[in-house]
Amino acid sequence: MMETLNKNKQFTVYGADCKRRDFLRKGVKLGTLAAVTGMSLLSACKEESEEEGEVTPSEDLMREHGVMNRILLIYDTCKLHLTNNEPFDLAVLNNSAQIIRTFIEDYHEKLEEDYLFPRFEKANRLTDLVQVLRSQHKAGRILTDRIMEFGKMKSLAGMDENQKLVKLLGDFNGMYRPHGSREDTVLFPAIREIVSKNEYFALGEDFERKEHELFGEDGFEAMVEKVAIIEKQLEIYDLSQFTPKL
Repeated sequence: MMETLNKNKQFTVYGADCKRRDFLRKGVKLGTLAAVTGMSLLSACKEESEEEGEVTPSEDLMREHGVMNRILLIYDTCKLHLTNNEPFDLAVLNNSAQIIRTFIEDYHEKLEEDYLFPRFEKANRLTDLVQVLRSQHKAGRILTDRIMEFGKMKSLAGMDENQKLVKLLGDFNGMYRPHGSREDTVLFPAIREIVSKNEYFALGEDFERKEHELFGEDGFEAMVEKVAIIEKQLEIYDLSQFTPKL
């Protein structure tokens, strides 16, 4: 009987000890898993927080297109005044062309030519599109030179100059609206497909650094404000005036 009790006692103690060791072993495994998972979550959160609030390369380029599109509206308005023989200060035209030259052609398009176009050509992607975009950049600079010549005048000499300027503004807008739209919908979205994630965000840092070098910490905001001043001079700043009456 005593022998049986001792066996039962040994069995009971052994069973409890096994359960305790199993519990500890599982606890260690769960703790390790939780630690690893926690570190992964912390890394993901850190990565997300580092990128949060940063302007991506595509977003940066697209918002610069927004500045250009507002200049195109200014050009449309100047063209309408010319067509209707309505006087306006040619200085607004020159100031607008200066923004196109410094912010769009010498900065924005230079980013595309130095950082984007070579990558697409190296990857053999969208090369036909890149070729057309390059040629349009060159044509745009010629048009801007000619628009600036008119913008420096105190007044137009006659109908002949009036018509030349109308054509220049029409040619510029007629090229850059489809140009910008094609970049926004085809070229810029494809950047992620030809570069790594790290390289993609490094591009954004390069773009931001270049912007700050040329225009200061608030370069983009300063350009938007310059455009707004011109819009107010032409009385096209109020967005509600473009809402159709239905």
